[in-house]
Amino acid sequence: MEPDNTRVDVEISFCVVNTNGRELLMRCLDAVRAERAQLAVGSEVLVLDNGSDDGSAAAVRARGEQIQLIELAERRGKALNDSELMRRSRGRYCLLLNEDSELLPGAAAALCAALADDPRAACAVAALRRPDGAPQASAWRFPSVGTALAGALLLGRRWSVQSTGAVVRRVDWGQSAALAVRRDAAEQVGWMDPEFFVYSDEVDFQKRLADAGWHSLYVPAAAAIHHEQLSSDTLPARRIVELARGRDRYMRKHHGALAAAIVRWLTAWTYGLRALAALVVPGHDPRRYRADAVAALWPARGSGLREAASEYNAARRSR
Repeated sequence: MEPDNTRVDVEISFCVVNTNGRELLMRCLDAVRAERAQLAVGSEVLVLDNGSDDGSAAAVRARGEQIQLIELAERRGKALNDSELMRRSRGRYCLLLNEDSELLPGAAAALCAALADDPRAACAVAALRRPDGAPQASAWRFPSVGTALAGALLLGRRWSVQSTGAVVRRVDWGQSAALAVRRDAAEQVGWMDPEFFVYSDEVDFQKRLADAGWHSLYVPAAAAIHHEQLSSDTLPARRIVELARGRDRYMRKHHGALAAAIVRWLTAWTYGLRALAALVVPGHDPRRYRADAVAALWPARGSGLREAASEYNAARRSR
C-alpha cells in the first residue's frame, strides 16, 4: 500500500516489524487504529513484513487502511528493518512496535508527550505488561561488568531494572517492543547498527544516543501488552545463541575485549546458578539455563537466528 501523501503534518509514525505473526499483527494494528482515532495530531502507519509466509501481508492489505506496507522477499535482521522504517517515516516521532505488542489506550500520546516535554530525550519506552496483566520489565541500566557482577551475586533485577515508579524517569535504555524515538536524533547517530541481527540492537542504539548527549525515558502512563512471540516460538536454541552474540558484540564494541571476557564468565556463572536452582524449583528447565551458560561462554559457537534466516531465504529461493 502507498502512504497517505495528502497529509503533510505527520507527527507520529507507527512503525511495525512483522515476521510470521499475522494474528498478533492484526491485534497490534487494531490497537494502532484505536490510538490514531484519539490523537490530536497527524499520524501514519508503516508495516514492514519480514519475508513472512503466513499471509501477513495479504491480511494487512485486506484491512483497507492507509498503511505503507513494505514487503521483503527475504528475511533480514531487526536493527536493519527498524532503521528502514525510521528512514521512510515522515513523523517527528517514530513509535517502534513489534507485531506482538498491543498498545493500551493513550500510550502513543503519552510517549510522544514525554519526548515533547524533554528536548534532549531521544527515546521513550512504555510500561510493558504480560497478557495476564502482570508487569514486565522494559528499561534497564546499560550492560557492563558491574551489571554482570550484580547478576552473578543474584542482585541483577534489583540493580539493573529501571522500569519502576509512577512518574516519568530517565533510564539507560528501553526495550524496542514499544519504543518512541525522536527521528532527528536517530538520524544523527546513523540509525541502528545492522551488525546486530536481533537482541542488543536497541541497547547499542540508545548507548550511542547517550554518548551523543541524548537520553531515554521510562513513561509509566504509556502501557502496552507484550505477547512475547519471539520467546515462545520453535527456535529457542538459536535465540539463545543470538542473544549471547548480541550481548558479547555490545560489550566488545563499547567496553573492549577484556570487559567482554569478564562478562562472558560472570553471565555463564549466573546461568549456572539458575540451572542448579531449576533442579528443585518447579516450572524451570535446567537444560535451558545450561544452554544459556554455554552460549554466554562461547558466543561465536553454534547457529543463531542469522543462520536461521539465511536457511529460510535459501529455501524460498529454491522453490
